[in-house]
Amino acid sequence: MSIHVTQLLKQYGEQKAVNGASFTIDKGEIVGFLGPNGAGKSTTMKIITGYLQADSGTATVCGMDTTKDPIAVKKKIGYLPEANPLYPDMYVREYLSFVAGVHQLKDVKAAVEKVIALTGLTIESKKKIGQLSKGYKQRVGLAAALIHEPEVLILDEPTSGLDPNQIIEIRNVIKQQGQNKTVLFSSHILQEVEAICDRVIIINKGNIVVDDSLANLQKGKNDTQILNVQFSDAVEISMLERLQSVFRIDEVSDTNFKLHTANPELVRKHLFNLAVAYNLNIVSLQTEGYSLEEVFRTLTTSA
Repeated sequence: MSIHVTQLLKQYGEQKAVNGASFTIDKGEIVGFLGPNGAGKSTTMKIITGYLQADSGTATVCGMDTTKDPIAVKKKIGYLPEANPLYPDMYVREYLSFVAGVHQLKDVKAAVEKVIALTGLTIESKKKIGQLSKGYKQRVGLAAALIHEPEVLILDEPTSGLDPNQIIEIRNVIKQQGQNKTVLFSSHILQEVEAICDRVIIINKGNIVVDDSLANLQKGKNDTQILNVQFSDAVEISMLERLQSVFRIDEVSDTNFKLHTANPELVRKHLFNLAVAYNLNIVSLQTEGYSLEEVFRTLTTSA
């Protein structure tokens, strides 16, 4: 395992920023780390990277304790913090050369050129960092995190400030890196997490409220799914409430309804029978999973 966190506790006065968090992430996994503002995401990431010390509990990276071997741990980690710290008066190549020197890389020039190409910085690489847009500054931070080819990547809001095309490019970089690295990836853009991650950890008020695969989360509780049914003409919702095995109905419009059920095949049959009995015309009928946004809202508003 590359990241192993056990019963982490970090408290500021009366507030528990992280309250007994535990999880494990293996090599080759890209894990989305989600939570509302102030939930404890950044604090947990800072503890894993050794920038903060937990009040109790342990965090190990590649088998090394972050408290006992902080320097060795930092060599294994590429970290992009939410507040991306850069030197605005340095040129892009100059800054990346400086970072490569800190990591004592043998061929600094080759490492800089490689990471510039990887993160799409080529056209801006001769500018001072202070002259760059927020999106390109974010790329510089990502390049600095990748330059020493770490085994573990900790990325806190890596696509912040990027335009849609840049987001896709950085998404592809993260996916590529995730093939042979361990990636813990935090974002408020849930579509990004759905596109990049296979597994999601959600933290709320310092507590881990879920740690599961994206596929399992989108099934909903008790493997519930959504049947999205659209009729050609308006239908009274009371008519659909007669259907068996449907525990919730969302009325999108008077012709479009989302039926929540644990038995979609049975509900399909009942819908067709209902359509025949009342001469209803079903335009479309599709099964869909719960969006990550729905799962996130449910878990972070009820906890």
